[in-house]
Amino acid sequence: MKSTLSNALKEFLHGGLVIPAHPTALTKSTKLDERRQRALSRYYLDAGSDGLAISVHTSQFEIREVGLYRPVLELAKDEMDAFNSKKSKQLFRIAGVLGKTSQALQEAQIAHELGYHAVLVSLAALKEEANNNLVEHCSAIAEVLPVIGFYLQPSVGGRVLDTSFWRSFSEIENVVAIKMAPFDRYRTFDVIRGVAESGRAEEIALYTGNDDNIVADLLTEYQIPVGSKIVKKNIVGGLLGHWAVWNKKAVELMDNIKKATAFEIPELLTLGTKITDANAAFFDSKNGFKGSIAGIHEVLIRQGLLEGNYTINPKEQLSTGQKEEIDRVYRMYPELNDDAFVAENLNKWLS
Repeated sequence: MKSTLSNALKEFLHGGLVIPAHPTALTKSTKLDERRQRALSRYYLDAGSDGLAISVHTSQFEIREVGLYRPVLELAKDEMDAFNSKKSKQLFRIAGVLGKTSQALQEAQIAHELGYHAVLVSLAALKEEANNNLVEHCSAIAEVLPVIGFYLQPSVGGRVLDTSFWRSFSEIENVVAIKMAPFDRYRTFDVIRGVAESGRAEEIALYTGNDDNIVADLLTEYQIPVGSKIVKKNIVGGLLGHWAVWNKKAVELMDNIKKATAFEIPELLTLGTKITDANAAFFDSKNGFKGSIAGIHEVLIRQGLLEGNYTINPKEQLSTGQKEEIDRVYRMYPELNDDAFVAENLNKWLS
């Protein structure tokens, strides 16, 4: 049976959320480290995040190849349920799906069974398909759960998606949001123009996945001429791998952006440049983002949340000099980390 968002969840999503892209905690033998996986979820929720995105790029797409897709969704569900029972706070639950249509539908069904609200759809496995085939693929998934579009940058496995695609994609009735992560201002604009021209701009929430441009994205209003009208659109929240670390500070950042006066915007933009520099170290921009997952892991290891830099794909490793770059941004921007918050709560989260 097709699932749709309640009005309350739509309002929540459009209000602008902090959603970290949840890593996967593994043991040295690349088995699921359940204790640390739960600790990560507890960290994000106690830090004030508005939900979790599971089985996405930061989680390692390869978890599917080793039978961990359902287990990581189940663990996150358990932790969100437990948090809800204690705090009575609404959380938005997102599961990543990928692959050809049969695989994506199977994953969407699992997410549906486990009570996830929406699926983030990666099109990386459909790199040679024409736009109409991509839209058919997304439409089929939308018959199971609400869909969040995902513009993944080509350098980490995504594909180029033009305005025409985003216009047609946005016309799908059960599309509720789009995560834009091309790391490219031109391609980000392609998405927003497609949404504006679809006629469903008010029904689709825009989220930044541009970890290199977080603050500027969240402070910018787009004004797109469509016929005789000007469609105004803001990027309301973030669904970010960068927010998998220093998450408490990300929550504080979003709060400050939401209540910022015009006088405070320049200071926030300056803060945004520091965050971009930190992201360059975490995501290994100097080496084409080869160390992006390992860089996130490195920060979590330093905080005690992960045991080691264990990945399913042996190529997912820190690049030469990347540790030193992370050392540098720790020294330069001590105000950006939440190490004290993590240290205060770590034993509780690991218990």
